[in-house]
Amino acid sequence: MGLRADTEERILDAAEDLFFTRGISATPIDAVIARAGVSAATLYRGFASKEALLAAALERRQAAWIDVWDDAIARHDDPVEQLLAVFDALERFRDKPRGSRWCAFLGSAAEYADAPSEVAAAVRADTDAMRSRLRRLAAPVASARAEELAEQLLLVVTGDLAMRLREPGRESGAEPSRGTADARAIAALLVAAAR
Repeated sequence: MGLRADTEERILDAAEDLFFTRGISATPIDAVIARAGVSAATLYRGFASKEALLAAALERRQAAWIDVWDDAIARHDDPVEQLLAVFDALERFRDKPRGSRWCAFLGSAAEYADAPSEVAAAVRADTDAMRSRLRRLAAPVASARAEELAEQLLLVVTGDLAMRLREPGRESGAEPSRGTADARAIAALLVAAAR
């Protein structure tokens, strides 16, 4: 027997709030249970382990991220701007109610020397999706060099996300963070060189 949709949402909301602000290791499962207002039996009826809960939270987060990225892409007709829209999406996602000061996927990968299979799969799915989407968006811009450009942009995006961990205060305010603006400028140079 699974969970009711609203109960599952409460549990995932609690897990996401705690895991992605306090840290995964620093968050005992009892804290998630208390925040969600459910019993341990209810939580474990839906999620076999803390790692399974984390993986589900990451999967939900990835779906939300893709929606924000799709919206950012749809705002542009120019293929170069569609490719660079990933940086607009990063800013918009951070400002969402469930946005955070850092990348949940990088943070999750960093928490485990040898990630449990379900966590590793969720992190890999996000990386694969980012890579394939960047390749697809790079194709009309850099045709023969699309794969190389996508890998370069993946590194720039990941660097921008990592800097949010190192300097979280730099991203506050209504304007895009200096780091993201710099990352976008670097990406634009890479795009120009690949054309």
